[in-house]
Amino acid sequence: MVQVAKAERVHIAIVGKRNVGKSSLINSLTNQELSIVSEIAGTTTDPVSKAVELLPYGPVVLVDTAGIDDEGELGRKRISKTIKSLSGADFAIIVLDACKQLDDCEADLITHIQKIGIPLIAVVNKIEQGINSLLLDELRALEVNHFEISCKENVGIDSLKRNLIRLLPSECESALIGDLIGKGDVVVMVVPIDLGAPKGRIIKPQVQAIREALDENTICLVVKEKELRYALESLRNPPDLVITDSQAIMNVARDVPGSVRLTTFSILMARQKGDLTELVNGLKKVDTLENGDKVLIAEACTHHAQADDIGTVKIPQWLKLHTKKDLIIEVKHGLDFPENLSDYKLIVHCGACMFTRKKMNVRIKQAKFMNVPIVNYGILISYMHGAIPRVLKPFPAAYAEWQNFRLANV
Repeated sequence: MVQVAKAERVHIAIVGKRNVGKSSLINSLTNQELSIVSEIAGTTTDPVSKAVELLPYGPVVLVDTAGIDDEGELGRKRISKTIKSLSGADFAIIVLDACKQLDDCEADLITHIQKIGIPLIAVVNKIEQGINSLLLDELRALEVNHFEISCKENVGIDSLKRNLIRLLPSECESALIGDLIGKGDVVVMVVPIDLGAPKGRIIKPQVQAIREALDENTICLVVKEKELRYALESLRNPPDLVITDSQAIMNVARDVPGSVRLTTFSILMARQKGDLTELVNGLKKVDTLENGDKVLIAEACTHHAQADDIGTVKIPQWLKLHTKKDLIIEVKHGLDFPENLSDYKLIVHCGACMFTRKKMNVRIKQAKFMNVPIVNYGILISYMHGAIPRVLKPFPAAYAEWQNFRLANV
């Protein structure tokens, strides 16, 4: 059975005040004791992600969050984490106490969720104790669909589940290469095996590209860079598409005829996970960097860095060599940008393979709001090695945007 990575699953955030039944709802939806349930308010202290099968929908991630009415300084930090969890969600469920009216924190949360454009439903729990009609009036006024349930007595759960499955997005991410290829096409994938490669495995974008190539009934040829020239010579006709690791782009570009479409796994990932055109726009800042400018290397993963790690070692070296400037380059790991984001002149983001598309687009919007250009590893590497705009040709909008910029600055 193929395991679906968390980043590829629809993320459902369960939010609400303490002790309204958020954890009980997760247990009821999954028919499993996944979350600790207690009469003590505030049992869930931090967002907890649970990868589950929501049958018959399929794989999802349920995010159990701390109560939005948590108290004290620690409580405020927990509330902040709950709000941040929403930025990566594809769908939100706010759980409400059937006996009570909306208070300010619940109303504000609903408004926030609607403002950032996340689909939302309200689950009115504890109906065994009665239902406050004013609560239902308030939800109608806010144009929030609601479902009435009792987790304690298992009432309304099946109806909620059927409607939830109907309302969830059909897909949380677009194809990586499925729209670039067709039946009978020949796709060559260049997969270097370096120190950073996981032992006995290849990395996620490569696995996904191979699977999509097979799903589209193409002829998929996987080689290391040293075998590429021989592989191309062995083909009767040139391939329809060549995909390579970013770090091998120049060697690969020399071997692949100019008439053949060529791109990188990282650029494909940038397109799938976020806004490719906006990330390409970030390149415009590279050649205007000055001595003393701060550059943020944003690495979402917390993997163990190798001696020649791409994010912490190679990109900083290449960037300083390319710009010939004395840059201040800071590497930050984790799921959130630093609070002093406006101090940076450029953000260089990882491939975001562990992020949802929603989460990555939120980060792009955060950077744009703070007026800080953002690129990703693969786009920047291709540019610094002279492979832009060639690797953008398979993507007309991003290619046209870059060409227009270059023509305007000749």
